[in-house]
Amino acid sequence: MHILRKLGFYLVALWAAVTLNFFIPRALPGSPVDAVLAKLALRGPVSPGTREAIEVMLGANDDRSIVVQYVEYLRGLLTGDLGVSVTYFPTPVTTVIGEALPWTLVLVGLSTTITFVIGMALGTVAGWRRGTWLDSLIPATTILQAVPYFWLALLFVYVLSVNLGLFPVSGGYDVTLVRPAFDYPFVSNAVYYGFLPALTIVLSSLGGWLLGMRNMMVSTLSEDYILTAEAKGLAPRRVMLMYAARNAMLPSVSGFAISLGFVVSGSIVVETVFSYPGIGFSMLQAVNNNDYSLMQGLFLVITISVLAANLVVDLLYGVIDPRTRARG
Repeated sequence: MHILRKLGFYLVALWAAVTLNFFIPRALPGSPVDAVLAKLALRGPVSPGTREAIEVMLGANDDRSIVVQYVEYLRGLLTGDLGVSVTYFPTPVTTVIGEALPWTLVLVGLSTTITFVIGMALGTVAGWRRGTWLDSLIPATTILQAVPYFWLALLFVYVLSVNLGLFPVSGGYDVTLVRPAFDYPFVSNAVYYGFLPALTIVLSSLGGWLLGMRNMMVSTLSEDYILTAEAKGLAPRRVMLMYAARNAMLPSVSGFAISLGFVVSGSIVVETVFSYPGIGFSMLQAVNNNDYSLMQGLFLVITISVLAANLVVDLLYGVIDPRTRARG
């Protein structure tokens, strides 16, 4: 029953998000048809027939009731039809998302996971051994977290790319290589291009995980069950990992799950600075070009990812902390 209640709640939340995703773009000013015509006008005059054809393709001339359009929208979601992108006209939205999503998942997903693991490990040790040299790392990491993403990214580009020439200035891979080719030359080249964006994300996010875990460890170590475990003569390492760290990391697990949900949205600022071909960069292009279909598709993917991540952490929380199961 606990799992069924959770699934029911998230299904209702998903329906509400899908419904808002349908109505909000229709309330925004501007027309995607005008955006497409502006691009075509750069190549020459646009005939009235061309405008009518584009209106039909983008659904801008739909005179049906809003209820019928909503039903058709839901049917299109079930069949994977998210419309045509204005920014990458006439490429379907699903194709645009399918090409950008793997880049963001690899870059932001791996960076977030690495940051979480390092932050939890260092925070555990720093909280267990208060007053040691590890505590001196915390102010430095929190300062890096306070630095804006774009400033840190621009600093890395200027120093490591422009001046020293160690890394490329922008892009996700060398355009001379065949894409996608899952072989060593392409993968190693993609890692080389993605190192600076990943480094920016890791350094700017590490301080929060480290400080949060360290403070929770300090709070947990004052609990009676820690004193009882030590009085029983248990090994310090076991007390630190199985008693203190396991309970101290519970709030961080929730934050990590939410962060993984937002991984799909990418890091718009970082991807923009490095012109990295991910979801964040595509989102910026969609906003700049009034590409409502692409925005709808991206918002839908992000919403589903966030809800799925929260559902997973709700279920895992029952495994990590059985008390939540008893309350549910």
